[in-house]
Amino acid sequence: MMDFSNVLNKIKQRELWNMIVVDGPVGVGKTVLMNILQEKKGYIPFEEPVVHNPLLEKFYHDRKRYSFPLQVFFLNQRFKYIKEAAQIDNAVMDRSIYGDVIFAKLLHQNGEMSDEEYQLYVDLFDNMLEHVHPPRLMIYLEASVDEVTRRIKKRGRDYEQIVERAYWERLNLAYREYFAQYSISPLIKINVDQMDYENNPEDQATILQQIDEALLAKTR
Repeated sequence: MMDFSNVLNKIKQRELWNMIVVDGPVGVGKTVLMNILQEKKGYIPFEEPVVHNPLLEKFYHDRKRYSFPLQVFFLNQRFKYIKEAAQIDNAVMDRSIYGDVIFAKLLHQNGEMSDEEYQLYVDLFDNMLEHVHPPRLMIYLEASVDEVTRRIKKRGRDYEQIVERAYWERLNLAYREYFAQYSISPLIKINVDQMDYENNPEDQATILQQIDEALLAKTR
């Protein structure tokens, strides 16, 4: 089991930043939920930097070569975004700096990031965490590997289609282990295996109600 306690303990227990973070493995539906929260609740979205990312496709073709520069790219962008999100009262983030280490730790464990690269990454990560507060609410979207790979195939990004199933299995497990140890802020876990909140109004209402109840509980 991956130990994330040391990393999580570095995010100081202090005043919560008034933002929602949506996290979960690749393909689980984070961006869809973020967009729904924007449309239905008026949240200001901060989308994960994947569209204009010069390294992401290269990473999937050669993970060992591009693991470190990609992680540094994401870490830098996520630090930038969370500083901007902290200045407003209704931000919603598609992933964030809090869980960035999930990928780095996995890649290091798999031998796709060297010890020296990983240590440099951790040093950068630790320095950034000194300036970060926990979020008002963390939403973990959980799904089986079968469901995640089905969704990845459906959305059809070419570079994701070449990835072996074992990678998605390891990533899914890393997410489960991270959020089993997560305790720095209010957290709700939502299994979306049987949900289609993009197209089904009932599923959408259900997930929004869960989020509203979690936010209300925090204010009591």
